[in-house]
Amino acid sequence: MPAADVNVDSQQPTQPPPGAPPAFGTGPAVGPEVSPATFAEAEKLEQVQLSSAERSVAAESWRVNLASVYERRTGPRKVELEPNVAPWSRYVSALPGEHVGPHREQFVRSNSEPGPLPANDADIGFAPVTRLSRWIEQRKLTSERLTQIYLRRIEQFDPKLRCIITVTRELALTQAKNADREIAAGKYRGPFTAFPGAARTCWTPREFPPRTAPSLTEIAFPKKTPQ
Repeated sequence: MPAADVNVDSQQPTQPPPGAPPAFGTGPAVGPEVSPATFAEAEKLEQVQLSSAERSVAAESWRVNLASVYERRTGPRKVELEPNVAPWSRYVSALPGEHVGPHREQFVRSNSEPGPLPANDADIGFAPVTRLSRWIEQRKLTSERLTQIYLRRIEQFDPKLRCIITVTRELALTQAKNADREIAAGKYRGPFTAFPGAARTCWTPREFPPRTAPSLTEIAFPKKTPQ
């Protein structure tokens, strides 16, 4: 069967709109000159290991492939965004006119009996939140005791696991005692009341600065971090 006629002009790619970034790896080289030695020093900060061939490829392609990304963010079209500025758009995967999400913001708690409080601290530490919250509500378990259980397990296992950076022992115990006093006075805030917890480095309060290594972007383009 003969092939159908094809309009050659219709197959030509359209010109991108003004201001559109170039396709990956096709834009002009920007940024300072780098060498394999530059990436060898960067490996010490990022704690990675590249081979000599990989360093050479990175040095040869950096100004074309990746430096342009930083240029778009820090170059002449840079716009200073305050921390309280909302995103320009929202993505909602719903048909127009359809309601998304619950009609009421309400936490529905399962109605279950937690059973007797274990005598073994390890059994308490491994109990699910559904049971722990009931024991705290029923005053069979105090926040201070639960916090002490977790703190002792951190002292026991963290020297081997190395999963905790900053242990706020005194703060945790103070907050636990305050929660116990509120519950004893009849002020029970809800199912998640009086639970000790751990926060990842993405949550950084002013009192406890992060201790993770800075990224290459933060080193190359330092800026003030909003508190």
